[in-house]
Amino acid sequence: MQEYKGKPMEVPPEGLDGLRRKGLEILLYFKDICEKNNLKFYFCGGCCIGALRHGGFVPWDDDVDVFMPREDYEKLAKIWNEQADTKKYSYVRTTEDDFTRLLIAGISDNETTFIKTRQWDLDTNHGVRLDIIPLDGCPSSRFKRKIQMMWALLYSMFMVREATDSKGKLVYIASKILLALAITDKNRYRFAKFAERKMSKYKISDCDKITELCTWFVYMRNEYPKSAFESQLYVDFEGYKLPIPVGYDEYLKMAFGDYMQMPPEEKRVAKHDIVYYDLERPYTDFKGKYYCVEQDD
Repeated sequence: MQEYKGKPMEVPPEGLDGLRRKGLEILLYFKDICEKNNLKFYFCGGCCIGALRHGGFVPWDDDVDVFMPREDYEKLAKIWNEQADTKKYSYVRTTEDDFTRLLIAGISDNETTFIKTRQWDLDTNHGVRLDIIPLDGCPSSRFKRKIQMMWALLYSMFMVREATDSKGKLVYIASKILLALAITDKNRYRFAKFAERKMSKYKISDCDKITELCTWFVYMRNEYPKSAFESQLYVDFEGYKLPIPVGYDEYLKMAFGDYMQMPPEEKRVAKHDIVYYDLERPYTDFKGKYYCVEQDD
């Protein structure tokens, strides 16, 4: 990864409003595709909290994230290009030919621009994006669970092509060695997909608990009761009825603690560092200017 050396762009209040409108447009289109194909999804994280606490977006948030059960997550990958308006909205996920430096899939608006500092060096889709996080079955056996998490860490390392630095120096050194042994990016991608198959082999229907594996380690450790995600509960969100997990309280308390309590004022800021955004022009207009561009040392 080539570190971005410039100053991240600040998004003014009107820009946040525009990003939220675009995110909602993508979400409603995504919802229509899901409902036509009987695919289940739910708000997670900030949007789930925003729906309950604010009746819409958290005021300082600027994106949309959803959960999907793994089976539906993989079905979506197969049907999107067949049924969706791919000129307008692209299904984006790392492949052998398209490296995104992300663990998850997403739906991007091709007619917009939202270039993140973490992706500025990549020739990939830089449109405003809805992120889709898969949910997987969590084995009851402690041994199998540890093995599942090991595969998840390997998946993360090979998928983003970066050494793991959150588990201590020895793990960091070992992951650097493993990445070097893979030699090529094609091999790293293949190892990542192998690890993904291993970590996601436990079907939700066969398990008592659910976990999220394509995420930060702090959330990866969570084991949610399956009952929390058995069905969708539709609540008000920006004037629309949109789904959250029926057991939202159990999920949110485990993941975020007292989620109805407002955070300190200094933490009420958008989390994404961006190089450039434009809600009226496609990201392809800015190749060589704001992404895939040489930096001065």
